[in-house]
Amino acid sequence: MIALDSPGEVRKSEELNNLNLSFYLNNKLGSSKRPLVINQFKKGFSNLTYSIIWDKNEYVLRKPPFGANIKSGHDMRREYDVLSNLSKYYNKVPKTYFFEDDKNVIGSSFYVMQRLNGIILRPNTSESSMPDKKDISKLSKNFIKTLTELHGLQYKKMGLDNLGKGVGYGMRQIVGWSERYKNSKTDDIKEMNSLMSWLINNLPKQNKSSLIHNDYKYDNVVLDKDNISKIVGVLDWEMSTIGDPLFDLGTTLGYWVQSNDHPMLRKISLSSTTAEGNPSRMTLINIYEKYSKVKVNNPVFYYAYGLFKICVIVQQIYYRFKKGYTEDKRFSNLIDIVKICSLVARRSIEKNKIDDLF
Repeated sequence: MIALDSPGEVRKSEELNNLNLSFYLNNKLGSSKRPLVINQFKKGFSNLTYSIIWDKNEYVLRKPPFGANIKSGHDMRREYDVLSNLSKYYNKVPKTYFFEDDKNVIGSSFYVMQRLNGIILRPNTSESSMPDKKDISKLSKNFIKTLTELHGLQYKKMGLDNLGKGVGYGMRQIVGWSERYKNSKTDDIKEMNSLMSWLINNLPKQNKSSLIHNDYKYDNVVLDKDNISKIVGVLDWEMSTIGDPLFDLGTTLGYWVQSNDHPMLRKISLSSTTAEGNPSRMTLINIYEKYSKVKVNNPVFYYAYGLFKICVIVQQIYYRFKKGYTEDKRFSNLIDIVKICSLVARRSIEKNKIDDLF
C-alpha cells in the first residue's frame, strides 16, 4: 500500500511560535473553534515546510531555514509571487493565500498556500512502498513530459518575464555556483576544482529561454493517489527563474540515480529512481527530445552541471551545519554527497557518457 505524503512532529529548534501564529491566522482566516495544529514535512533540506490546521482546514506554510542568508534561494516573496502568477494559468501548482514579511510573527517572512494531497516518492522510499514496474515506467514518461510542459509555458503572458534575464543564463550559473561553493567551502575536494574549470571551458551555446523549475525531481511532484503515474502538482519553486531549459534538464539528470551507479551514489539516495521500471538517463533525454522537439547535443555537460549544482547546494547546507546554524543531524555527513557527486561528474566527463560509468 502506497501511503499519502504526511507531515510529522516538528523538529527540535524548528518550532513556530504557536501563539503569535494563532493571532495572525485569526485575523487572516477568522476565528477557529479548535487550537492551531502545526506539523512539519521533514524530508526536505532547504526551505522549511509545515502543515497548519486552522478551524478544520489544512494549509501549508513555507519559511526559510533558520540561519539562512542565501537570499536568492530563500526569498519567500519571490517564491510566493511565482506561485501566485503560475496558479492562474497552470493547474499543477498549489494556490497561494497570503504572504507575510513581518518577522515579529514567527521570526522570518513566510507564506501560506494550498495543501495538495497525494503521494510523493521520497528518497529512501522502501521497495514495498514503490509503484510496480509498469506504473513507474508510465510515471517516468509523464514526469519528463510535465517538465517539457513547464518549459513551454508562455511566461511573459503570466507576468513572469521579470523573474530572470534569460540570455547568458549558462555563464551566470557556472560563475554563480562556483562563487557559492568557494564561499561555503569546508574541505579541499580536487574534483570540485577541476569541475568548475571544465564547465566554464565547455559551456554550450544557449538556444532558448523559458520558465525553469531548477529543482525538478520525483520528491517535488505530487502524484494522484488513484493513478500513481499521474502528476497533479509540482512543488518547491524557490529556485525557479527564466533561463536555459537544458540546464533544468541537467538538474533532473543529476538527481537521477540508477541501479547500476556507484554504490555510494545509490547509498546517499538523491531520489527514488533506482526502482525497476525507471529508464536510464539517456532514455530520459530521448523522452525529453520527443516531447520538447529540442535536440540535446551535449548530455555530458548537462549531467556534469546537474551534479555540480547539487554539490554546491549540499555544501551550503553542510556549511550552515558546521557553523552551528542548525542542529539537524541529517546534515552531519552531507560532505560525502559533495565528494561522490563530484567524482561521478568527473567520471562522466572522462568517459564522455552519462550511463554505465562504473
